[in-house]
Amino acid sequence: MAVRLDRREEFALITLDEPQALNALSNAMLDELEAVFDVAAKSEARALLITGAGDKAFCAGADITEFTGRPLAADLAAAERGQKLFARLDDFPILSVALVNGLALGGGLELALACTFRVASRGARLGLPEIKLGLIPGYGGTQRLPRLIGSARAMEMILSGRMVESNEALALGLVNRVADDDLVAAGIAFARGMTGMSLRTLAFARRAVNAAGATPLAEGLRIEAELSTLAYRTYDADEGIRAFLDKRKPRFEDR
Repeated sequence: MAVRLDRREEFALITLDEPQALNALSNAMLDELEAVFDVAAKSEARALLITGAGDKAFCAGADITEFTGRPLAADLAAAERGQKLFARLDDFPILSVALVNGLALGGGLELALACTFRVASRGARLGLPEIKLGLIPGYGGTQRLPRLIGSARAMEMILSGRMVESNEALALGLVNRVADDDLVAAGIAFARGMTGMSLRTLAFARRAVNAAGATPLAEGLRIEAELSTLAYRTYDADEGIRAFLDKRKPRFEDR
């Protein structure tokens, strides 16, 4: 299997498991990743973690050997397929954290960008080097990277193909944390700061924030008002308010 799904306490852990190929995104791996997403979405996990096997790469990008000889229609279908698969993480029932160990290049960085958050190991290197092959990113990189770090910085990274190391990625806002030790443990500790909240309310908040990068302000405010109103009508909102007034910790039930 090119993709593994394990359980770590309340977390689902997906591992891209082709270290000899630097966990490159072959068509077979994308097929398995799609199937694993289906299983993880139906699990009782409270967050999804995604990492790569070995210590050299999270994912070094698409399998370039599969690029040659494709007709135009197949090129377009490949881009749309990757975009659709990664976009599933936008509406995934639980938040996702990319655990970037080593290289995250091309499609590998695009997978990490599609996650809710990114935690990188010290010395990890991230980039979109497609320009050096006479190509541009096709799995969402030209759209998600500017929304995350700003258009000028994203333009420079994409047009030069330059890689950034973990410390610079942190300064740019490309990653949320840099881990010195066990990356999975660091990712769990990071996610646990949120997974104790109501999963239903977390989903509302993610939808509202995602709208900020995709809609005009007036439309974003309308979406926020509607989602905020829905949140007020949940059991967990009632429990949270009562717990605050009672000076106790809330017991959320994700409803």
